Amino acid sequence: MKKLLVGVIISMLLILIAGLVVFIQFKPSGVTASQSSNTSLIQERVVELSELATLKYEYSKAMVNRDSKNIPLTDIRFAETIKLIEYTGYMKAGSDLSKVDVAYDEVSNQVTVRLPKAKILDNVVETENMKIEDVKGNIFSDPPTQQIIEDINAEKKKFEEEKISQGFLTEADKRTEEVLKSFLSLDEENEVIIEFY
Repeated sequence: MKKLLVGVIISMLLILIAGLVVFIQFKPSGVTASQSSNTSLIQERVVELSELATLKYEYSKAMVNRDSKNIPLTDIRFAETIKLIEYTGYMKAGSDLSKVDVAYDEVSNQVTVRLPKAKILDNVVETENMKIEDVKGNIFSDPPTQQIIEDINAEKKKFEEEKISQGFLTEADKRTEEVLKSFLSLDEENEVIIEFY
């Protein structure tokens, strides 16, 4: 999963660099060289911040998995298992900084950074750390591992929706804004305005 995430980040950076090259080559006639260089420098700084501006929440959860076998054509159970499953994971939220739009106004010394609102970037359950404990076991009824994984994925989705309703994405937007403002305010002459769309 980490290799996939690194590959996605590298791909996004390559696309952003290619976009910057095209922008610089075919810049509108009203844009000065100074303004263009300031804008591209700011854009590069913003891309460097993508991991810092991401809000990460680590969690550990427990759930109960019940499985039973019935005698065919009856309601009589002859085997039942109850398993306690403990797992850990993490959730990341943030803005897609590859879609950032930077505008620099030399007259007012104002930098406007427009970027998408935060979304869930990752919600990963670390299955290698998962613990499954038999509370009640039976050799005739053992839930398949796939069923346990599906139950965990359903719980993971519910947890994600719960965190979103508690303001996790709003908090991620605030963090992104704070990080961008503190990073881009190094030059005290420029006013930094962050806009989410």
